[in-house]
Amino acid sequence: MSETKEKTSADATNGSPKPTSPNADLKLDFASFWEYSSAPESSDFVEINEKYNHFINGEFVEPEKGRYMKSINPASEEILTEFAEGTSEDVDKAVQAARKAYNKTWSKLSGRERGKYLYRIARMIQERSRELAITETMDGGKPIRESRDVDVPLAAAHFFYYAGWADKLEYAFPGRKPEPLGVCGQIIPWNFPLLMLAWKIAPALATGNTVVLKPAETTPITALKFAEICSDAGLPDGVVNIVTGAGQTGSAIVNHQGVDKIAFTGSTEVGKIIQKSLAGTYKKYTLELGGKGPNIVFEDAPIDQTVEGIINAIFFNQGHVCCAGSRLLIQEGISERLIQKLKDRMETLIVGDPLDKNTDIGAINSKAQFEKINEYLEIGVNEGAEIYQSKCDLPENGYFCRPTIFTGVGQSNRIVREEIFGPVLTIQTFRTPDEAIEKANNTPYGLASGIWTDKGSKIFKVGQKVRSGVMWSNTYNKFDPTSPFGGYKESGIGREGGLHGLYPYVKLN
Repeated sequence: MSETKEKTSADATNGSPKPTSPNADLKLDFASFWEYSSAPESSDFVEINEKYNHFINGEFVEPEKGRYMKSINPASEEILTEFAEGTSEDVDKAVQAARKAYNKTWSKLSGRERGKYLYRIARMIQERSRELAITETMDGGKPIRESRDVDVPLAAAHFFYYAGWADKLEYAFPGRKPEPLGVCGQIIPWNFPLLMLAWKIAPALATGNTVVLKPAETTPITALKFAEICSDAGLPDGVVNIVTGAGQTGSAIVNHQGVDKIAFTGSTEVGKIIQKSLAGTYKKYTLELGGKGPNIVFEDAPIDQTVEGIINAIFFNQGHVCCAGSRLLIQEGISERLIQKLKDRMETLIVGDPLDKNTDIGAINSKAQFEKINEYLEIGVNEGAEIYQSKCDLPENGYFCRPTIFTGVGQSNRIVREEIFGPVLTIQTFRTPDEAIEKANNTPYGLASGIWTDKGSKIFKVGQKVRSGVMWSNTYNKFDPTSPFGGYKESGIGREGGLHGLYPYVKLN
């Protein structure tokens, strides 16, 4: 055990002295109380090719222009692989393959047969789960615990779930005749590469559509490994096509005349551009965009449970979640006590090698995102906010950021209004539920939020007034394939997941 440090002892709620005891005025140095030996997950058996091509019409094909991009491990800054940079010609080839597969094969299969393919893909994701989790961590920087215990199992669960719907669509839409749309263009972000792929591909295939998907340019590898799974599963050629590249590749998919539906997850800025480009066209679309989630804590909340929920809402995922609870609203009576407990808990968090099973906070996904987060840290300080960061050591190489909280902020602060997408939490206080609701809703976003209280009636009353697509109560960041997900206002249009996730992929007669 490390040496303890002295501190002034006072009751945080009323300032009265605490009962004296041998350890009454001692505080543990949590940062050095436990020292864990490294527990790295071996990546020796994971094969990452030196170069990846597009996956079009059931095979990997070279890009038309012969251009390639690099995928970098954000924890080491080492190059993992090179992957094809898609152009409009590559996208056109993929759309043609998807259209051919839709017309001649996939739309003609029964729901029962389509479901068999989805079940097979789900099982193969499970069989290759360790490989996929390690690859996801190496390519994206998230801790192996999150990739292994959350992302990959949820991806498989979504394929299992929608496999069950494939032959039951008449029950999903009673009294209506659902028909597939055709070719679906799908663009996914870097924060949940495999899971976002599953969110989009599984319902599209279950309803009889074919797909052209573009993964993020910083995290393409698990999508390309998923292409291998599609091939090994015997999925008919052209049903799933993966075209890699950057923003221009995504734009080519959005604007292609042969695409019938667009599904996009990413920034609000890009979502607005997509919405404008689709205005006046026949294409259906769903947009899951940015967020600045309020996490509301009332005086009657279970404090220790709430602290763990806050940590999970913003730090365990490096804040790389559009629904992260990045705005903490605490009722005044418990604010000092809760903030101190939060600071103590932050000192126990381990920031480091994402492949180490002890790591709580991994690497920031890219150099560009790392620089953006640091810019916001400077903005917060310059705006007069009080910054607190944990005292943990950071690796010498890679893009790492200490968990950070800002206090003394107001609604006008940029760090309160704008999405940072990093392990940065702003803290405000409130007195009444109405004030909490007003502050929670005072944002252009409306994706997800949380509420912590011992009163069920308060959960329902406050939850109904917060303009948020998802409301978690006494927990945060809990996902299930049966539950719809999506936002209000500038956080997007449409829902993914659950029965609601089928609607964007069918036309009802």
